[in-house]
Amino acid sequence: MEVEKTELRQQGKLNSWRLYMTMPIVSWALYDFANTIFSSNINTIFFPFYLQEVIGENEVLNQIASTFISYSNALASFFLVLFSPLFGVMIDRTGKKKKYIVAFTLITVLTTILMGVFATSQFSGKVLGLPLYLALVILCFVIAKFFYHSSLVFYDAMISDLGTKQEIPLISGFGVAVGYIGTLIGLTVYLFVGDDGFHEAFLPTAILFLLFSLPLFFFVKDKPLEVKEKQSFLSGYKEIWQTFKEMKHYKAIFTFMIAYFFLNDAIATTIAMMAVYAKTIVGFTTGKFILLYLVSTVSSIIGSFIFGYITKAKGPNKAVKYVGVLLLVALAIAVASVNELMFWIAGSMFGIALGSMWVTTRTYIVELTPDHKRGQFFGLFAFSGKVSSIIGPLIYGSITLIFAEYGNLASRMALGSLMILTIIGLIIHSRIKEEGNAA
Repeated sequence: MEVEKTELRQQGKLNSWRLYMTMPIVSWALYDFANTIFSSNINTIFFPFYLQEVIGENEVLNQIASTFISYSNALASFFLVLFSPLFGVMIDRTGKKKKYIVAFTLITVLTTILMGVFATSQFSGKVLGLPLYLALVILCFVIAKFFYHSSLVFYDAMISDLGTKQEIPLISGFGVAVGYIGTLIGLTVYLFVGDDGFHEAFLPTAILFLLFSLPLFFFVKDKPLEVKEKQSFLSGYKEIWQTFKEMKHYKAIFTFMIAYFFLNDAIATTIAMMAVYAKTIVGFTTGKFILLYLVSTVSSIIGSFIFGYITKAKGPNKAVKYVGVLLLVALAIAVASVNELMFWIAGSMFGIALGSMWVTTRTYIVELTPDHKRGQFFGLFAFSGKVSSIIGPLIYGSITLIFAEYGNLASRMALGSLMILTIIGLIIHSRIKEEGNAA
């Protein structure tokens, strides 16, 4: 009997690896690899460093740079709030995902290249008090971030076409783990950039994003639906409104989205601000932060892969709760950091929470939603995340702006506000019954 159990476990592991190594799943995971390069290099590291390099000269100006970073992130998220629910409706109407991923990726690549072009331009003049070249770089960042996140609505929804509900937690964990390996590759750009001239990272980042997106472009196929009648893009709001009217039938998923709003608020804002926070509060050099980010990324790879199995074993409801608690502890340590060691610990824990949050929440959406509305709920899931991506940076940026005269204390207060959001998210999440499913 014991021999049979051992053989079954070995067979299960073998089947898992066979699942991972199929061409559609490898190609899908490599897009996570590609887009994580953009996310880490542009969102988290080199764009914030670039703004701080151009604007910041002392503690007060560093806080102003933080405000520009957070507000530009909030602006991109505002447009995502308007359109991401409609993207979900488009998925349910047509089943088409890949063509939008391809188009949105190409726009993101182009605008990232333009960020590098404008950063080295000699344009004169000012816009809203900003040098013209800097205003153009920020505008391109907002456009790039909008289309990057828009592509993720279609990409995340694609996971339901790749396997069964039992396989999806493993596929999700595999995709996130491969994605964070992309972060390691993306960080090699730092070797050619060094501790200044951070705009030089924009062009190679765009090229890497495009290169590793190509397998999905060529080897993943859509499962399109038969379109009975063509409807306008904006008419999708009618379907969304109808779903909200039927909210009582989808209580668990709507409760989860409210909880996710607060949890993602903390995560998205931390991603956007962690580079500047590490440099201004703890005194990290650019090189040390890159090393910290590498360690955090390795933690994300390990954590996301392991949480794929935890989610399968314990269910996504409990798994999301575990990740939220881990995030709360990581933020508390970061707020209280008085030396580099504490921030190393916080960064590593945040890395695990970051990777695992994507694994668990994506799986939970599939579990809670009915097939015929899955695209719409992935759109609303993105909507929830992006509304929070407006609120979080606005709160953070406003705190650093209002209390700029207090110097570094302003950043500690801003990061501390994210702990409150995490606690609220955990309290709301605890109200979801594990057996609650979509009608």
